Amino acid sequence: MKLRIGSRGSQLALWQANHIAELLRVQGHEVEIQIIKTTGDRLQDVSLAEVGSKGMFTKEIEDALAAGHIDLAVHSLKDLPTELPAGFALAATPPRVDPRDVFVSIEYASLAELPRHARVGTSSQRRRAQLKALRRDIETVEFRGNVDTRLRKLAEGQVDAILLAAAGLDRLGKTDNVRERLDPKNFCPAPGQGALGIEIRHGDVETLAAVAFLNHADTRFAVTAERAALAALGGGCQVPIGIHCRSSFAEDIPAVSWWEIFGVVASPDSGQIVRVHLHAPRQNTDPASLGREAAEVLLADGAGPLLVAAGNIAGGAA
Repeated sequence: MKLRIGSRGSQLALWQANHIAELLRVQGHEVEIQIIKTTGDRLQDVSLAEVGSKGMFTKEIEDALAAGHIDLAVHSLKDLPTELPAGFALAATPPRVDPRDVFVSIEYASLAELPRHARVGTSSQRRRAQLKALRRDIETVEFRGNVDTRLRKLAEGQVDAILLAAAGLDRLGKTDNVRERLDPKNFCPAPGQGALGIEIRHGDVETLAAVAFLNHADTRFAVTAERAALAALGGGCQVPIGIHCRSSFAEDIPAVSWWEIFGVVASPDSGQIVRVHLHAPRQNTDPASLGREAAEVLLADGAGPLLVAAGNIAGGAA
């Protein structure tokens, strides 16, 4: 089968598209990649918080998909809205790689070792808010651009450190200055971070069958729970919300495995933070219900006013 993949043109996006293309070729498919420039790619000099982010990295790709110019799209799942527009479907979620955020610095070995009033680069409201909760003295600096651009700005001394997703640096082999991988218990990743999403036209049974082998059951469970929590909180990928679901074992009964889900809503301005940590048995747990339960606990514990202050009303659109 001939398959056309739509992708953004960044180095990381093309790595991801080529990775999926190679897996499909091994299955005997003929694959080509078409580069599509998105709104998010064009607005590199504007902060994501200013322009909003709903569909800004996906709309033009979905337009090409709807028009039949491509057959599937490979997205970083954290960029994909929790509710896909009519006519599209999330066909597969391949095995997730490291979902954590990483602390990257030339001079400092960890986040805790940063001096007072250090400058940290990030374009993420979520990272900015959690950083503020941990270290109120630190100044955050808006950092847009691809991985190489951000690493170059760090090397030039524009900031003392940057926060990035581990997955992108690992995939590109640019981990030389990664000093610390931040545990989701303390620094919660974005929903879907480290995972890819394969999007197709709804009802395209041939493409669905072709990519079905890419779907990884545990990854699908985890990201479904995360995205359900995000949807229940009314958030998109540029709000101060972290949600992470993973498999774990009970400390007192090692043979018993669980799902655990972490959630954070924080204020980028004050550093005020609300957290949740829930466990559920691996057997007979519905991922969407687990995600919604985490969101309900966050709202009951006071997350709503923080979301309103960040310009997001819980339960509404991002």
